[in-house]
Parts: sequence; structure tokens; C-alpha cells
Amino acid sequence: MITSLVNKLSYYMTLSKEEKRVLETAGTRSISVEKGDVIINEGERPENVYLIEKGWACRYKLLENGENHIMAFLIPGDLCDVHITILEEMDHSIRALTPVTMHKFPADEIRNIMENHHRLARALFWSTLVDEAVLREWLVNMGTRSAEARLAHIFCEMLIRTRMAGRAEDDNIEFPLTQAELSESMGLTQVHINRVLQKLRHEGLVKLEKKRLTILDWDRLKQFSQFDPTYLHCQNVSG
Repeated sequence: MITSLVNKLSYYMTLSKEEKRVLETAGTRSISVEKGDVIINEGERPENVYLIEKGWACRYKLLENGENHIMAFLIPGDLCDVHITILEEMDHSIRALTPVTMHKFPADEIRNIMENHHRLARALFWSTLVDEAVLREWLVNMGTRSAEARLAHIFCEMLIRTRMAGRAEDDNIEFPLTQAELSESMGLTQVHINRVLQKLRHEGLVKLEKKRLTILDWDRLKQFSQFDPTYLHCQNVSG
């Protein structure tokens, strides 16, 4: 099933039945990996594009000291770099943060879409531009915002992105990330992450329990984190 991808692309254009069929048939059968499994390693030649159907994954770099730095979270509806098969080798790795189910799109099928289905090609290019915009916003988040605002901003972003995929329940979403994984993405220690999370809870902004995130005061959280969803290019998502 590619429902989450279709939901996401619908914020750029409404796909026809034929375009949905092309996407459905381009992907191979679903495959599953376990939490912690590496989907593709830095240095490997990318031969497929992966679509996350269920679960969460991340893009990351493995540093010389053995530490990881997470550069992006991948959720249902996200493609793991639609143009990656152009490259000779991966410049980063992708691993599962939870058990993950995904579609695998062979490089030849992606090329067929790009060459013969121009509306679909534009929609997939839009998705890539959104990914790049998210990376730019993460750079701003890391470089200019306080630790509390950084985490609040990630909460805001993941709520909107989950809504785009059609998987949010009002202001409540799946949020399976550990404090260690948040630490790897924000450049903070786990102790600092814990303190920041406690502050956001104390302020009545969020509730995080049993791997579910609930935004308790959306307007205040947006203001606190300086969150502007424009970079997600999803003007018709409530936010």
C-alpha cells in the first residue's frame, strides 16, 4: 500500500487513478526490517529507493569516534531520497528506529516514472524539495534556537508531517523516539534532553507517554519554538 505517500503528494497535486496505479506497480512487494537494522550503509551503491510504510527510520552519519549523528527522521509516506540512484555511492546511512515495513522501488522503475510520467515526476521532485527544506530548517534549529525551542520545534514538525501522511489523531501522534535518538539528532546529552522534556511538560505544552506525543497547547508551542510550517509546503494542513 502507498496510501501515506499518496496522502503526502496530495499537498502538491491530486493523483489520478492511473498515476496511483503506476506507483503501486513500480514498487516491489513490501519488506520488513527490525529496529536497529541498517537499511543501506554509507559507501554502498544505491540500487533502490525505499518508501516507508510503517514505522520510523532515520538518515545518519557514523563518526570516527563511533557516535551517530541523525540528520533526518523518516516516517510513513517518506521516500529515502528519490534521486539517490543517480549517485555512485551513499554519502550517509539509513537505519530503522522501530520495526519498519517498506516498499522497494528499483532504479529502473524510478527512471521510468521520471521519463514517462511527468506529473508524477514533478510530484516526486516536490517531495525531494520538501526534504531539502526540512534539512535547512534543522540547520537553523541547531544553530540558533535554545535547547527547549529545538525540541519543541521537532515536536511541531513531526505533528504536521504525520498529518500530511494521514496518520495523526488530532494533536496526538505516534512518537517512538528514545531520548538517546533525540540526543543524536539535536547535539545534546541525554541528561539535557530529559531536563528539556520535563520543562515542556511542566509548562503544559506536551504530554509524551507510551510512545505517543500529545500537543496540549498548539498555539503556545508554535510561538515558543518559532515554528512556521511554510518550509513544509503544506498550506492546507491545519497548523
